[in-house]
Amino acid sequence: MAVCVKILSAARQLHRNAAHVKLNWPNRSILTDTSVLNRLKHPRFYHINTGWFSDTALKTRITASYRVTARHHRWMRVVAVFHGQTELLTPTYRPYKLQDRTFGNRSSGADFPGEDGGDTAGSGGEESAGDGGAPYNGSQITALTPMMVPEVFPNVPLIAVSRNPVFPRFIKIIEVKNEALMELLRRKVRLAQPYAGVFLKKDDNNESDVVESLDSIYSIGSFVQIHEMQDLGDKLRMIVMGHRRLETLLVMGKMHSEADLGPELQTLPSSNILMVEVANVQHEQFTVTEEVKALTSEIVKTIRDIIALNPLYRSVLTVEEKIKQTHRKYLLQEQLKIIKKELGLEKEDKEAIEEKFRERLKDRAVPQHIMDVISEELNKLGLLDNHSSEFNVTRNYLDWLTSMPWGTNSEENLSLERAKEVLEEDHYGMDDVKKRILEFIAVSQLRGSTQGKILCFYGPPGVGKTSIARSIARALNRQYFRFSVGGMTDVAEIKGHRRTYVGAMPGKIIQCLKKTKTENPLVLIDEVDKMGRGYQGDPSSALLELLDPEQNANFLDHYLDVPVDLSKVLFICTANVVDTIPEPLRDRMEMINVSGYVAQEKLAIAERYLVPQLRSLCGLTEVKASISSDALSVLIRQYCRESGVRNLQKQVEKVFRKVAYRIVSGKQTTVTVTPDNLQEYVGKPVFTVDRMYDVTPPGVVMGLAWTALGGSTMFIETSLRRPVGGADPKGEGSLEVTGQLGDIMKESAKIASTFARAFLMGQEPQNQFLVNSHLHLHVPEGATPKDGPSAGCTIVTALLSLATNRPVRQNVAMTGEVSLTGKILPVGGIKEKTIAARRAGVTCIILPAENRKDYSDLPDYITQGLEVHFVDHYSQIYPIVFPQNQS
Repeated sequence: MAVCVKILSAARQLHRNAAHVKLNWPNRSILTDTSVLNRLKHPRFYHINTGWFSDTALKTRITASYRVTARHHRWMRVVAVFHGQTELLTPTYRPYKLQDRTFGNRSSGADFPGEDGGDTAGSGGEESAGDGGAPYNGSQITALTPMMVPEVFPNVPLIAVSRNPVFPRFIKIIEVKNEALMELLRRKVRLAQPYAGVFLKKDDNNESDVVESLDSIYSIGSFVQIHEMQDLGDKLRMIVMGHRRLETLLVMGKMHSEADLGPELQTLPSSNILMVEVANVQHEQFTVTEEVKALTSEIVKTIRDIIALNPLYRSVLTVEEKIKQTHRKYLLQEQLKIIKKELGLEKEDKEAIEEKFRERLKDRAVPQHIMDVISEELNKLGLLDNHSSEFNVTRNYLDWLTSMPWGTNSEENLSLERAKEVLEEDHYGMDDVKKRILEFIAVSQLRGSTQGKILCFYGPPGVGKTSIARSIARALNRQYFRFSVGGMTDVAEIKGHRRTYVGAMPGKIIQCLKKTKTENPLVLIDEVDKMGRGYQGDPSSALLELLDPEQNANFLDHYLDVPVDLSKVLFICTANVVDTIPEPLRDRMEMINVSGYVAQEKLAIAERYLVPQLRSLCGLTEVKASISSDALSVLIRQYCRESGVRNLQKQVEKVFRKVAYRIVSGKQTTVTVTPDNLQEYVGKPVFTVDRMYDVTPPGVVMGLAWTALGGSTMFIETSLRRPVGGADPKGEGSLEVTGQLGDIMKESAKIASTFARAFLMGQEPQNQFLVNSHLHLHVPEGATPKDGPSAGCTIVTALLSLATNRPVRQNVAMTGEVSLTGKILPVGGIKEKTIAARRAGVTCIILPAENRKDYSDLPDYITQGLEVHFVDHYSQIYPIVFPQNQS
């Protein structure tokens, strides 16, 4: 392949450059003869230094007509040399020059002959290679003039080749070793007649370059032009190109052949044919028929198949074939576009895009200010080039603008009965949430139009906050869209990117409207209490505009850059805790607590929803697998005590997986899970006891705590660190607290200790236990961080129990913050704490008086069987936990 590229490059340069031939004029007298110059052809190549001529008329004539540069031992451009004046040429000097490439004696180091430095090379070459000079030393390359190829050239040197003929328009490298033929070719080249006839020998085993008879070669050959010649001394290496077909007529006479040879070779006896007289082969006229076309196509195909066998050309053909296929595909696609355009099936790209955008807006109530923006962008799109980057940016922008559901609303369900049916069908309990949704429907029914609201469901994980939002969307017949903001640190996720950025997109809420295709969807924003903050901004602050009823009617996205009405969107947010939600954001939302479930609720949820769904998911039927209610109760009580039902769902699925394995393996055909065989499917119980103390000793009191997983019971333990006799002489006692307590709970312990001393002096003035004793207060499960003010009254009770050495009433639990004067302040999480107390077997609970309203909202199955006391001062707790009749 590299050789072919070199050949083609040399051929191109040869056609662009004229040859440089060195004239060897021994004296200047020859130039006084105007006949010599008259016989020079093509005067445009010559320029004469008129200082060499003594004849004024000759000087004027030469300057005006021939422009020959005739300087001694210099190079000049020629295209022909007249017959009989060959002495003007140096006989054996062969180097020639092409633009940007030097061909000559490589050891000379000369630049372009005729420029500075060329004289030296020319002189040296002449001295060493003149007529009768020293023998040839080193290889020389001759690049010949690509002159106009004559149509008729009757006498040519004969070059005989073996096996591979030279076809017209083909380029080939030929080597000649016959001395007589080499000298003849050199002489022809020097005479600016670089032509020869190449004929194929009949005997492939004959390696000679010449033949003795025309019978040894085929009569048809090729007329070739020598494009480049490399003289290696003992052989010539030439690059030739075939031009047309030749036919041999006769062998030229010996005298005519010897005239072209040098004197040193004319004496060599030879019977070889060096020159032949030829004639051009005239092609027969023919008519192009289908048969001729088919034959031509097959010949071309066969030649290509043969060439493909050569690894040198195989890759070239592969590339050509791929290019041809790509070109053909492009032509077919262009033709298809033209056909479709003429049939009216397709229009120009810009017209089709514009028509598509206008078709989207046909049935939509687009606000006028937004329609003005769309029209302006469409006009801008028509002026842009299809391949410019701005064209794609504008097209994407119009795509988003026209995809928005301007004035499109889903028909909302305003039937309370239908909404109540859907909510009850999907979820058990959650009365607060269901009641709020029904109120929303009632208001919409009275107004006769839909409205947007911003609700926030908060509570422990696994209680159904996310799933209830999907049920609300189904009950209201609104489109549902959910996205989570947990861990989000980029404001652009909410407000969108500027259009100047590469890959810019609108924010989540605009994507929601495009996907749901309505202006009044239900949008669930999950995990609003877990948003982050990064160098891209504060997403919680970006939500302020989105969730503000006074602002979201004109919400401005950075990408769309036009106001969008979000007032009809029903936003529902979910969170586990409200403390991490920024106060301005929390102020914009209506908070609804979704508390945990008690055992009865979990059992009902498992029987109604979890067991049927998971049984079907595992490919089982009610006949093959069943779980008894007792087994579910044991599973809830001993394995799944958390507030939600997510872990219960995992355990039930685990049971059904093992049942499916037993049935498929052939061990059993039907399985019924009971409390007796439950451990075979879920392992050993996680919770074996409901509480740490069945009977609380003096100094230990049960409190109630709230966690993110729901409520739990928490025991407060107190004990002496030193014997009573080892009190401080000054009468000052101390209190040490452990159990990984937070700062708020440590302060509650100090306040409780101070109040307990004062209260004990009022009840038993002679008792100095809390004044001069060193006490230790501990909250078990030290690996769990604990904090909050609701343990104040529990700590006071534990210290008084230790000081009086009397245990508190059994099965009693309490919660409430105590002040320094004994006031009992309200706390949160009443439902979770009540559920935890009931689960632990508590029969009496003490709550702050201000939490009476929270307790009254609890369902009967939670409060049934509980003795509840509402207090506002600790003096009301003391007689309850230390009754007078207690021994």
